[in-house]
Amino acid sequence: MESYEPERLSSAQLAAMRRSLTSGRGALTRRSLLRASGMGALALGGMATLGACGIPPAKRADAGLASDDHSAKEKEVTFSNWTEYMDVSEDEKGRPTLEAFTERTGIKVKYTEDINDNVEFFGKIKPQLAAGQNTGRDLICVTDWLAARIIRLGWAQKLDPSNLPHAFANVSAQFRTPDWDPGRAYSYPWTGIPTVIAYNVKATGGRKVDSVTQLLDDPKLKGRVSFLSEMRDTIGMTLLDQGKDPGKFTDTDFDGAIGRLQKAVDKKQIRRFTGNDYTADLSKGDIAACVGWAGDIIQLQADNPDIRFAIPAAGYITSSDNLLVPAQARHKTNAEKLMDYYYEPPVAAQLAAYINYVCPVDGVRDELARIDESMASNTLILPDKEMAAKSRSFRSLSTKEETAYEEKFAKLIGA
Repeated sequence: MESYEPERLSSAQLAAMRRSLTSGRGALTRRSLLRASGMGALALGGMATLGACGIPPAKRADAGLASDDHSAKEKEVTFSNWTEYMDVSEDEKGRPTLEAFTERTGIKVKYTEDINDNVEFFGKIKPQLAAGQNTGRDLICVTDWLAARIIRLGWAQKLDPSNLPHAFANVSAQFRTPDWDPGRAYSYPWTGIPTVIAYNVKATGGRKVDSVTQLLDDPKLKGRVSFLSEMRDTIGMTLLDQGKDPGKFTDTDFDGAIGRLQKAVDKKQIRRFTGNDYTADLSKGDIAACVGWAGDIIQLQADNPDIRFAIPAAGYITSSDNLLVPAQARHKTNAEKLMDYYYEPPVAAQLAAYINYVCPVDGVRDELARIDESMASNTLILPDKEMAAKSRSFRSLSTKEETAYEEKFAKLIGA
């Protein structure tokens, strides 16, 4: 594990965060469009604060150790999550799955929607974690790159498998062994977030678009193609198309992907690199085909039957939001029980029916079909075995790599 975490951000990293804030995944709302953060959006004040940071104090040797667990005497748990990332009742006054958990276990849940973006949230809890103090939260939900950082710094508690029988048994294979937490010793996924190819079948003249090669080389699509301004998504999809594994690529592989995309830019095959604003152009047909986020596609298809998606034979990128128990959390066992509860198929199905993200829990299809048959058959919510087998994750990056890669990517997209 690292003994300290350099936090001074390069100009390229700051630019990537600004893109995410203004038009990227960090700018999207939970219900209307996909929200997921590759770098995470950053409030202007938080950006200035992080940009001014140097190297913080060394990680405490005991930072990852649990404080005394008060779960047995204090039947409560505090859960911090993103907005609209939990089911609500029809009258919008209750949270059915949380209420059922309390009724069953007697554990009261203090549920707070206080995560607006990854970097801003990390800025809130980092001083306490670095000082070995309780953050006041027993369970948090953060995107994979931040989960990796928190684990690497020793600021997440190792989970007790005896409290997680459903999670251990039911986590989907595609989410079971991320490189930053092999075997899920410290975390479990809350949702999966796929990056796919989307196209407007009317704009393509009825033709299917199902590969990055087609996006980059098909002359009939020239000037009507877009890629994402989030580096991990665009580079990850391009690496896959070139036969490279986004989980194991080298600097040379990365440069090869940049070069491949640059050729398409130079010949004006690619119209532009976008955040979530590609959705309007795709729906109108100004963009015929693109790399996009699955959550967007679900929303667009509800209003436009011409919108289609494809999973490339080469594979696709999936990121995830993940549950962690912070160091020094007061109610670790209660947090683990709540985490495990959401891996029971009936509960997982109820959650998936509301939030419409990829469910990381095996065995929910029949349960979800009882709620909504169309959701149960939607592979953007429940990937079938063939689709799940093609899922790949972008590997964790060191601070040095992230700076270098973002600089190269910013030059490519003209940011």
